[in-house]
Amino acid sequence: MSDNSGEYVIVVGCGRVGAELATTLSAEGQSVVVIDREMDAFERLGEAFTGATIFGNAMDEEVLVSAGINHADAVVTATQGDNTNIMIGQMAKTLFGVKRVVVRCYDPVRSDTYAALGLKTVCPTRIGAQIMRDSLLESADKCS
Repeated sequence: MSDNSGEYVIVVGCGRVGAELATTLSAEGQSVVVIDREMDAFERLGEAFTGATIFGNAMDEEVLVSAGINHADAVVTATQGDNTNIMIGQMAKTLFGVKRVVVRCYDPVRSDTYAALGLKTVCPTRIGAQIMRDSLLESADKCS
């Protein structure tokens, strides 16, 4: 997204990944709004974050509207729950017509299913396993 300066991005979930993503996008000049159900979660953003925060449940359409979903260029869901991420992703795409929606989905089977239905999914389980496999093979190569 670095080629698209000034985009409006909504990040749902302010855990470690959501906070890191929001802070990075903010530093790159994107307009970022972060939604989370836990007020304390926003402390992860730190002082460098220049975006906005909304305390609430993003499964509530009113919360998404207050976050500006009607003019969002992208929505990323990064909560701890696959069902929550997928539901919010579907809402963003189908109800609000957001063109770019990325959802985190830990379950590889679900991730594949929802990707087949048109949702861009990121599966940390699969990515982590691949990185560990590659590191393991790299270590074995250095030992031979």
